[in-house]
Amino acid sequence: MSELILLKLGGSVITDKTQPFTARLDVIERLAQEIKNAFTERGDDLRLIIGHGSGSFGHEVAARYQTHKGAVGPDSWLGFAEVAHAAAELNHIVVNALRRVGVPAIRFQPSASTRTRGEQLMYFETFPLKEALKHDLVPVIYGDVSVDAAQGMSIVSTEVLFDNLARELTPSRIILAGQVDGVYKADPNINPDAELIEDIDRTNWEEVETMLGGSHGTDVTGGMFTKVRDMYRLTLAMPPMQAMIMSAEEAGNVEAVLKGQMVSFGTLIN
Repeated sequence: MSELILLKLGGSVITDKTQPFTARLDVIERLAQEIKNAFTERGDDLRLIIGHGSGSFGHEVAARYQTHKGAVGPDSWLGFAEVAHAAAELNHIVVNALRRVGVPAIRFQPSASTRTRGEQLMYFETFPLKEALKHDLVPVIYGDVSVDAAQGMSIVSTEVLFDNLARELTPSRIILAGQVDGVYKADPNINPDAELIEDIDRTNWEEVETMLGGSHGTDVTGGMFTKVRDMYRLTLAMPPMQAMIMSAEEAGNVEAVLKGQMVSFGTLIN
């Protein structure tokens, strides 16, 4: 039976999060080729759903309009449209790169299929996505805006969408590929001697929880803490599924993980 993997390409790695609307085109093209290489080797043994962050596209605009706080001002709905447009612009770049190398990618727009209530995802129409996956396509979703039942509007992150999909589709692994090589005891961007946490499970979660901070650059979805917390809770609810937080900065990392190779990098969450 083929393995289903949910792969997130973090906004920190596919964009320069310190420079608004700046895609790292060379990185996106390399990652697309790595994904294609994994499919070439594994064939029908691999099924994949790709998600990606909005990086310096959506996050920058969302922070300006405070979209994550809801309809708080007279220009909030204009901001809603601006954030949706920015997020879709990056998605267009990612999907085009995948299709150029032969990955049968198909985009799914979360703002057209979700409804939230605060931080909770209330509704996500997944039938079309599941049909596409069933017919050997590679669905691509992304962090986006969502109409919100309590505050008018909100942001729905890729991790929240993955949580919903994981509970429906029971993948074997969720891979979050970003800029840093896993979860550290301190911010490696500030402290180059920070120690990598190789495994997170019941035995060390409370300790890890106190160490986690935000992300480098503008991020309106909670940074590293939210990502790790949500993945930990999901793996608790759905054993033996595993989550992995890793770096996509080094060429070949994503390809190796998708191929199921033994690796010595990243943080494994059980």
